[in-house]
Amino acid sequence: MDPVTVRLRYGLALRKGKQVDPGPGLTYSGFTPNDLAVWAVAYGLGPEWLGGQLSVQREGFALSRESARVTEGSLLRVALGLVARRQLGPLWGELSAGYGFAQLPVFAVSNPASPVFQRGGRQAALLGARLRFPLFLRAQGEVRGEFPLALAAKEAEGRSASSSGFGAGVALLIPVKQVGRWQAAAVLDYQYVHDRLTADSGAISNQTLQRVGMALEFSWLDARALSTPVVPVTEQPGSLLLQVVDAETKAPLGGAQVSLVVKGTAGAPRRTDVTGQVVEPQLEAGDVIARVTAEGYEPAEGRVSVTAGVRATLEVQAHKQVATVGGLKVIVLDKRTNKPLPDAQVVVGNKEFKTNADGQVQAGNLAPGPVSVKISAPEFQSVEEAALVVAGQEAEMPVTLAPSKRVGYATISGKVRSTQGRALVATLLIPTAKVRTRTDAQGGFSLKLKPGTYRIIISAGGHLTQTKYVTVRDGEQAIFNVDLFPRNR
Repeated sequence: MDPVTVRLRYGLALRKGKQVDPGPGLTYSGFTPNDLAVWAVAYGLGPEWLGGQLSVQREGFALSRESARVTEGSLLRVALGLVARRQLGPLWGELSAGYGFAQLPVFAVSNPASPVFQRGGRQAALLGARLRFPLFLRAQGEVRGEFPLALAAKEAEGRSASSSGFGAGVALLIPVKQVGRWQAAAVLDYQYVHDRLTADSGAISNQTLQRVGMALEFSWLDARALSTPVVPVTEQPGSLLLQVVDAETKAPLGGAQVSLVVKGTAGAPRRTDVTGQVVEPQLEAGDVIARVTAEGYEPAEGRVSVTAGVRATLEVQAHKQVATVGGLKVIVLDKRTNKPLPDAQVVVGNKEFKTNADGQVQAGNLAPGPVSVKISAPEFQSVEEAALVVAGQEAEMPVTLAPSKRVGYATISGKVRSTQGRALVATLLIPTAKVRTRTDAQGGFSLKLKPGTYRIIISAGGHLTQTKYVTVRDGEQAIFNVDLFPRNR
């Protein structure tokens, strides 16, 4: 969007209305010419995103019966307020708030054959919004809307009334001429407006307008990065309009970085606007190379010959980058339950991961081609497989882990000594396993039992008996030593 924009519009209106009052009432419809409007907005009221706008619209009004004109007149609309803008990718949005005044049609219908055209009025706080977006080539589209919050309203005789309404519109803008930083555009404009005025007497006036018109819009172009190249005084400089588009869709690339190389010297980088354009108003005549970079696209380059006093045009087509890496999602499941297996170790190539609560890991930035995948987890058999990585895609690899094979027994071993450190020949009794055994001469013992928890009673002559509880798992070995106290203590 540009710092200053002025739009002058002329057209006609298709008007439909109805007035209901204690008298005979009135309905009307038909085309009305001489619909004239001017709208202007200027930014830079402090921050560059804040501006002010003014619009004035004169509506020609005519009421005819068959070919005879019954009455005619004009109505005026004025709006004044502040406007804020913001760029959303290739879109420009505006929000406005201010004051709006509108004259509304009212008829004196004491004689239905010749109603008298009169004007009511509404003063309102006016809220509005506008959105502009690129379409094709350099054309742009626009949608807008406004909603008045009535502050005061009066009927034709000046008595109080109430009023409501709304308005919406669309427009097609096509640039046609540019001189320096001024650009002119042809605008095809459509507007839909509905108004209602209710008098305290009970009379109600409703009208709906559909306006169609042509307009000329003049914009003072944004030129933050303009520079004046050194050119011979006797030679008039040329200019360049550069358009950057997607090579496949031909959509404009807003925000692309452009560097112009003139006679081997690269100028300061510039950014394309929302229409994908960069305008360089002064260029030394000769060959110009445009180097373009944009996020997600391969670097692109274009060449054009600039002639003194002539505007050259150049379109640079940028191709999207081709993906050079891929990704792999590994999903680890328990083979017995088919449920996710968290905290499993996954090694993809030379990268190590741990599965999350969903039993998953995601490995990115992998070179295309086969890659080894190793998966392991406590109490499960390890697995090693190969996966194929495809550039630009994330492959899925489900893996199930089977439990480790069971041995069927566990080992309990250790030594029995006195508290003075002397090896004891002791008796070990395990009631639940129906085991009774003795230690060897060095006090050592070793038992093979089924996995489980056991109470072990250890006794030796002249010493106090002790009881130990030991839990062993399948294939494991539990080692513990026992020191027995003498009885005389």
